[in-house]
Amino acid sequence: MEKFIVHGPCRLTGEVNISGAKNAAVGIIPATLLVNGKCHLENVPDISDIREYIEILKSLGSKITYVSKNELIIDNTDIKSAIASYDLTSKFRSSYYLLGALIGRFDDVKIGLPGGCNLGARPIDQHIKVLEKLGANVIVKSGNVIAKKTSRLKGSHIFLDVISVGATMNSILASALAQGTTIIENVAKEPHIVDLANFLNAMGAKISGAGTDTIKIIGVDELKPVSSYSIIPDQIEAGTFMVAAAATGGDLLIKNCIPKHLESITAKLIEAGAKVEEFESSVRVSLDKRPNAFSIKTNPHPGFPTDMQPQMCVLLAICNSTGIIVENIWESRFQYTDELTKMGANITAHGNTAIVKGVEKLYGSPVRAHDLRAGAAMIIAGLVAEGRTEVSDIYHILRGYEDIVSKFSNIGAKIEYVNDDMEVLND
Repeated sequence: MEKFIVHGPCRLTGEVNISGAKNAAVGIIPATLLVNGKCHLENVPDISDIREYIEILKSLGSKITYVSKNELIIDNTDIKSAIASYDLTSKFRSSYYLLGALIGRFDDVKIGLPGGCNLGARPIDQHIKVLEKLGANVIVKSGNVIAKKTSRLKGSHIFLDVISVGATMNSILASALAQGTTIIENVAKEPHIVDLANFLNAMGAKISGAGTDTIKIIGVDELKPVSSYSIIPDQIEAGTFMVAAAATGGDLLIKNCIPKHLESITAKLIEAGAKVEEFESSVRVSLDKRPNAFSIKTNPHPGFPTDMQPQMCVLLAICNSTGIIVENIWESRFQYTDELTKMGANITAHGNTAIVKGVEKLYGSPVRAHDLRAGAAMIIAGLVAEGRTEVSDIYHILRGYEDIVSKFSNIGAKIEYVNDDMEVLND
């Protein structure tokens, strides 16, 4: 079994570089399928979700050339297939972006249902609604989503029943080559949606309004290859290191980030007593006392991101009073609280609310990563705790954090990756 072994407590100091945004890359990579040619992408995170996406593209006929670890050229000139098997798509959630991209290029598309973290029910009804509004026929059968069109997709007026990042991005992908104008209302506004729109516009799409409540897309006849496009920095990775700095009483400079994307996280860290300094493309976080209690409610952007909720819970677990977390996005996001309780945290979670009574210390324990962000929270807890913490099911963590062992090790953490033979590797 693969594990992370964390020895605490420790204090994080120095500086760390943030990788490209996972949530942007998983939309931009399938977007290249809309082009009959090559696209050159930079700042691509080297994480398992991206490697899985590359394997899917290869299975469709894409030719992938790595210029460096984080830079690649995707050549979709010879793509003949629009069928992605369940064996590949079931490994991560964002594989459903293949739907919007492939139906824009092909008449018949068959995509295996997506997988990913178990955060509760995540239906794709809104994705199907979008494609049907644009003129596609869509059915779900035998673990596959099958979409067909008899002519070019046609622009439409779409109102999303719920604010959904996935449905918003699939709407953009499917509408880029549709005939006429598409108006999408009640859309998500996350930075990675803006990045996807910017990438498509760089290819010749006509998309406006990304980052607001309404997106307008004027369909074009074709998109052209992009010679160079750099993916935005990862907002959640930056936030994770910001919280880790505060929780360990550290002093950390987080580089290659966009401070504006971090405003809701910054506000809560300041409320907790941390000092946060913002620069052009970096932030510095320090805390020299026990955290103050605070409360958070997760909401779609620009509200507090659900993907930062577990990490913040660790900070609350060692605060000087009692804080409350209200989770408004995923109904099963509090599974990780049982793991923190093993470490001595005092957390009562019921429904969409967790009450966290701060304790003076956490203690090392065997814990598991229930999902990607919960796994990051377990690492932070291990950094804070006294003794040895073993984090299992780390495949979740590797889906979204690049070089996580070396990044933490370089700023003062004692963290190791252990393989099945218990051989310690220092990444």
